[in-house]
Amino acid sequence: MRRRSTILTAAAGIVAATSLLLTGCVAGEGSAAEPSSSSAGTKGGTLNIDFATYNPLSLVIKKEGWLEKALKKQDITVNWVQSAGSNKANEALRSGAIDVGSTAGSAALLARSNGSPIKTVDIFSQPEWSAIVVGPNSTITSVKELKGKQIAATKGTDPYFFLLQALEANGLSASDVTIQNLQHADGWAALQNGSVDAWSGLDPIMANAQKAGAKLVYRNVKFNTYGFLNATESFLKTKPDVAQTVVNTYEYARAWAAKHPEETAKVLSDVAGIDPAVATTVITERSNLDVSNVPGSAQLTVLKKVGPIFVQSGDVRSQSDIDTALKTLLDPSFAKKADPSAVGN
Repeated sequence: MRRRSTILTAAAGIVAATSLLLTGCVAGEGSAAEPSSSSAGTKGGTLNIDFATYNPLSLVIKKEGWLEKALKKQDITVNWVQSAGSNKANEALRSGAIDVGSTAGSAALLARSNGSPIKTVDIFSQPEWSAIVVGPNSTITSVKELKGKQIAATKGTDPYFFLLQALEANGLSASDVTIQNLQHADGWAALQNGSVDAWSGLDPIMANAQKAGAKLVYRNVKFNTYGFLNATESFLKTKPDVAQTVVNTYEYARAWAAKHPEETAKVLSDVAGIDPAVATTVITERSNLDVSNVPGSAQLTVLKKVGPIFVQSGDVRSQSDIDTALKTLLDPSFAKKADPSAVGN
């Protein structure tokens, strides 16, 4: 596994670039900034946005109330909806239950390829959040040994696509195994009770499983796609100012998390119900925030490798659908204009 940047390392790059913006805004270890309102634009209504344990920045933003404060003068209410996985976030975006949702990049590509009218407006992290997991007493030590085995994975999420890539890289395909489509927590439960031989896991559940003795038999950070913040096209068209406030707030939160890794880990620990030490591992070792927030070539490079696998597995009808999605998914305009100072005093 290649060396990962920790949030403490990321702080040097991120906080240095935003130090003037944060001066006086996050003074003190436990204090939160008092964001100012957005510029005049949308008045009234509700912003429906998700939070998820696989997206620690969303947890911090929700806890600190930065969006609520930033949108107060516009009389906009913030409604938080929890996403149990990228597949659930995609379902909520497609149905209109949320305006903004966080997914893995692979899941966003899948949704767009299958007609979901979403755009990626921000990159919130480059995590190593997926791996192939077996139980403490399992004799399985490699992906090749999974042939003919039962594997739990949540379809439509990065762990599922991680599994497909891992199989392909080891001379196998989805037809060589039996994939049980279980939500992330249920996959870990199935591994524990012996219903499956392996599980394509997701942090922070996976990190907690490791503490309980589970073994990661295959890791490859290159098979983990980025953390994508997506919005519906209708929301971006009718409320672009609110969308910009969301992206501004995410960039403010990124700098805050870089400066406060311990507090960020505690928020994750509290929401996910996991040991603080496990949450710290997720934040400092598997959550790289030191990446550009602007969706672009780095993400397209990863997604172009994943796309053909979707077609082979039957998750997307044709490569032409993938190609169209790759051309239309990313909208870097909001990230390019991101202004963390619009969220501070």
